[in-house]
Amino acid sequence: MTDVVTAPVTGSLHSFDISIGVDGPGTRFVAFLAGCPLRCLYCHSPDTQYRRYGRPISVDDLVTEIRRYERFLKVAHGGVTLSGGEPLQQPAFTREVLRRCTEMGLHTALDTSGLLGDRADDALLDATDLVLLDIKSGDPATYRTVTRTGRLTPTVRFAHRLAERGTPIWVRFVLVPGLTDDPGNVDAVASIAADLPTVERVEVLPFHRLGAQKYAALGLPFPLAGTVPPDEALLRRVRGQFEEHGLTVY
Repeated sequence: MTDVVTAPVTGSLHSFDISIGVDGPGTRFVAFLAGCPLRCLYCHSPDTQYRRYGRPISVDDLVTEIRRYERFLKVAHGGVTLSGGEPLQQPAFTREVLRRCTEMGLHTALDTSGLLGDRADDALLDATDLVLLDIKSGDPATYRTVTRTGRLTPTVRFAHRLAERGTPIWVRFVLVPGLTDDPGNVDAVASIAADLPTVERVEVLPFHRLGAQKYAALGLPFPLAGTVPPDEALLRRVRGQFEEHGLTVY
């Protein structure tokens, strides 16, 4: 009888970085996976939209890299965040990395739009301590305009599944003047978040143009080149709308 040899699980990794207080609690090892089904107008990392922009890597090799920071991450009350791109476009790889990090005793976070939430099986979510859920818009038509390829319904479905499981959620909302700032759209996002009992906070992220050089390097036009970042008055209004729904805003 011959032993069955299981091929190593591999993924496409764009890059990794160490962040503090941005991609989950504490100091984080953030792995940016390559490939995303959305083409958001405000995307600041177009170089992560296709898997070919990344490099092949096995779970073992990525975990070996994470182990170099293991003690530091634990002392800094941090952990590991899988971001992108869209990590749920590589569900088997994402699941195994999160599972191995959990075995190491590291806090784990999944940064996702939720569009591919149906690809996240229970084993993947069992190994996920926190979900950073990027709700692009609350109005279906606006959602489609923002993402060009996405739909709101799968994100809402995934969000409720997380809440039913008791998974902590940090909602992220990118505020773009003239695109996502309509009061009705903001209220719709706030209503979705307020209906989820495990939402711990909402992060209102002001649009910026820092990714413009990446578009230029790829020979692509930056869709929002003429859009200015939101001013403080608009930020206060939008944050206030979320707070009116009883949500904690950062």
